[in-house]
Amino acid sequence: MKNVFTSTCAFSIFMVTLLILNLPLRGQHQKQPTRKPEKYNVLFIFVDDLRPELGCYGANYIHSPNIDKLAAGGVMFTRQFVAVPTCGASRACLLTGKRPRTVDELSNDVLEIKQKANIPLGRPETLIDNLRLNGYYTVGIGKISHSADGYIYGYREPKSNNRELPNSWNEMLFNAGKWGTGWNAFFGYADGSNRNERNNQVKPYEAADVPDDGYPDGLTADLAVKKLKELSQKKQPFFLGVGFFKPHLPFNAPKKYWDRYDEDSITLTTSPDIPQNVNIASLHESAEFNNGYRLGDENASLSTPVSDAYARKLRHAYYATVSYSDAQIGKLLTALKKSGLDRNTIVILWGDHGWHLGDDRVWGKHTLFEWALRSPLIIRVPGMQKGAVSTGVVSSIDIYPTLMELCGVKIPPDIDGKSLVPLLKDPGSKNWDNVAYSYFKKGISLRTSDYRLTKYYRTAMPAIELYDHNADPYENTNIAEVHPEITNRLLMLLEEGDSGLYTSIPFRE
Repeated sequence: MKNVFTSTCAFSIFMVTLLILNLPLRGQHQKQPTRKPEKYNVLFIFVDDLRPELGCYGANYIHSPNIDKLAAGGVMFTRQFVAVPTCGASRACLLTGKRPRTVDELSNDVLEIKQKANIPLGRPETLIDNLRLNGYYTVGIGKISHSADGYIYGYREPKSNNRELPNSWNEMLFNAGKWGTGWNAFFGYADGSNRNERNNQVKPYEAADVPDDGYPDGLTADLAVKKLKELSQKKQPFFLGVGFFKPHLPFNAPKKYWDRYDEDSITLTTSPDIPQNVNIASLHESAEFNNGYRLGDENASLSTPVSDAYARKLRHAYYATVSYSDAQIGKLLTALKKSGLDRNTIVILWGDHGWHLGDDRVWGKHTLFEWALRSPLIIRVPGMQKGAVSTGVVSSIDIYPTLMELCGVKIPPDIDGKSLVPLLKDPGSKNWDNVAYSYFKKGISLRTSDYRLTKYYRTAMPAIELYDHNADPYENTNIAEVHPEITNRLLMLLEEGDSGLYTSIPFRE
């Protein structure tokens, strides 16, 4: 019996061993099911009037630790240029991935104009709509397009129910707090008043001793953090767009952010005068700054710059609003990490254009100079480059195809932009054409690695400007006449970006 038991056990062990040994062999002949990769979520942070004057961009006097940390975790683009240097049109170009082709597309009201015209799109309304149509849950909070809260109505009118982007959002949210409407909040002061109801009889800055939610962007950050928690529970990829108002005028921020700067030590512009060999028609008289904020200490003008003391006060105010906005961005990024969503969420931070802080004697945007056209762009993609810098010349219209490629969504065939994924993978890539086009003031501006060439379709001369960014990075001297060989070569390239926008306007050589 013992021998039989022993033989039985030995046979059983042999069979089990054989079965185990055969499992890998059988597996080799059977196709194993592959797990479909999880789609990225997208957190897109829009910041109004933000210059690339941040710690991560080399301005170590600016307190922007949260944006700096975001840059350290992704790719920072140092030469990103917007298509149009005004809020609504710039955002419309980014959202559609297209350059402007009509004068209406240079307007802040471009999306409202198109909606009223009832023009059939024949394509997704925006990059957000394209994601929504491909399975994404889309939420907007704050200023994403032009409207402060995503709805179309006048500055002094009650909020409407007419969305600026009717097809793009599953949810469009905003907390107007004590200000009542999005536009009142946009121009809000700490006491609950706003520029609209005070008939522009306000200062262009305020430093109230209030907490972060004493101004609208604090409420936006709180709402976005709450929404992130909800989205973390959904079994669906999401696009969350969050639009912060500051540093847009008025330069209002809690006093604690003002206290981070010593006003007396703030330096002034490297371009205090009108550029040489330039017609003042290329600039402007700072109308938004002067007329919207009539209790300002001084008026700005091209003929007489503001005093150094007032220029420092205004720069101090702008820097304070940048730090305030940075703190709100920090709350959002902390919530993203705490939820664990950061492991599968693309984060994009973008400024909708630059701003002249007294540069060229201008206070505002609305020019075709580097000051108004260059803005920050930071993209963090899980598993891709960290702490990298791309010096490639890129355009805001390139963001649409970039997101589509990263999210596995088809790119519409009529997009003007090109995907930045090659630069996200290799920020130092030499295989990039380094060209960006911008449009405004009856002009087209071309930016290359070395030059900015601007051509105006106007009678005021000179109508062509050329700046050598290696020798003159602040565009203080127009050298078009003394370097016709460079000008003519670049004019051929500029024409490639001319979509017929100005063909009806006569131009004198």
